[in-house]
Amino acid sequence: MTCLELGDDLAAFVDAGPSPFHAVTAMAARLEADGFTRLDETQPWQLRPGDRVYVVRDGASLAALRMGRRSPAEAGFRLIGAHTDSPGLRARPVADTTRVGYRLVGCEIYGSPLLHTWFDRDLTLAGRVALADDAGGVRLASVHLPGAPLRVPSLAVHLHRELRDEGFKPNSQQHVVPMWAEADGTERGLAQRLATELAVDAAAVTGHELIACDTQPAARGGDESRWLFAPRLDNLASCHSGLTALLRAGPADPTAVLVANDHEEVGSVSAEGARGSFLADVLARVTAAADEHSPQAHARARSRSLLVSADTAHAVHPNYADKHEPEHRPRLGAGPVIKHNANQAYATDAPGSAWFARCAADAGASVQHFAVRGDLPCGSTIGPLTAARLGVQTVDVGQAILSMHSVREQTHVDDVAAMAATLRAHLERDGWPPTV
Repeated sequence: MTCLELGDDLAAFVDAGPSPFHAVTAMAARLEADGFTRLDETQPWQLRPGDRVYVVRDGASLAALRMGRRSPAEAGFRLIGAHTDSPGLRARPVADTTRVGYRLVGCEIYGSPLLHTWFDRDLTLAGRVALADDAGGVRLASVHLPGAPLRVPSLAVHLHRELRDEGFKPNSQQHVVPMWAEADGTERGLAQRLATELAVDAAAVTGHELIACDTQPAARGGDESRWLFAPRLDNLASCHSGLTALLRAGPADPTAVLVANDHEEVGSVSAEGARGSFLADVLARVTAAADEHSPQAHARARSRSLLVSADTAHAVHPNYADKHEPEHRPRLGAGPVIKHNANQAYATDAPGSAWFARCAADAGASVQHFAVRGDLPCGSTIGPLTAARLGVQTVDVGQAILSMHSVREQTHVDDVAAMAATLRAHLERDGWPPTV
């Protein structure tokens, strides 16, 4: 694919992933179309060199791998890590509420979104619904409500004169509650609407995990249409790049692994998050399947492994350039970004940085570097969490974007292609660990 075509492919991928559950479904579909087979965590695994398999935990986290020509104990893992969730609004368990003649949908703030960007947008809900079945069990169904049933309207400036002096400071409980319908006694509540959409009785709807999402599709823009404007680039862009790299990579001695965890935006503390056991469980079982009689095999495999933690990175903003450390100002379209922090908010060290730069050179790409200003706090990623959980050397990288955590973010199609190609080189290269 050309850069423009790969940018359009990312746009289609983002549009297909309005929630982490939908994103994982989209990833699984692409994997299966390429011959990958789904494994069940409740069943024994038997794996051979060259096997292509994937695992899903709780619907919103996925690990996919291609077995190497040699066992993990002999050649290690080449890992790519990303996350499927994005900051925004999530419907409360009891979501229906009324105010002054209107029906609204109560929402919690998830992560740290730029709240002002969620106002005056055409919104809907997507996610999964728990349904009671006739046998007394529970089944799960995906849902993505059509149209734009939700909107958070701004207050007119005529009624909010202090806005100009004090700035926009919405109260998360009172002001960020999307409107749903007029409350005249005949309108459907959320449970009824979900039941209609899923063609079940309202009594069958026993729970839901629903994410508010923008209805405007991703689009290319800028004078030469090389910018991509889209929701959830943080971090579906990295899921897409990692998946593209895995599907395009050729055979290699190490076992290639892509993991996409849920819950990064809220600290990763879950069974399927980076602090949980998901990836550790998968890697341990893969090693055991390849070296079932060697108790030291997994420790040996981890010592030969390297994780590239791929998230988005802060591109320098032309109107706020002073917010960047002067020597670390990544630009859109100038290549993948290696992220550094002396206090381990990012897990990058010198060997990992050198490795990723070499992979970029193999792919014909340049790298940029990001380090936060000394007088500003630094965000973090799954990199340090996964490194500590697994004991695997890690480098944190990212695709440069603007408007991070907005309802609609911005990146460059050249960076889409460069990141995918660099991650592919990471999966195919030999020479790790470095010599001392």
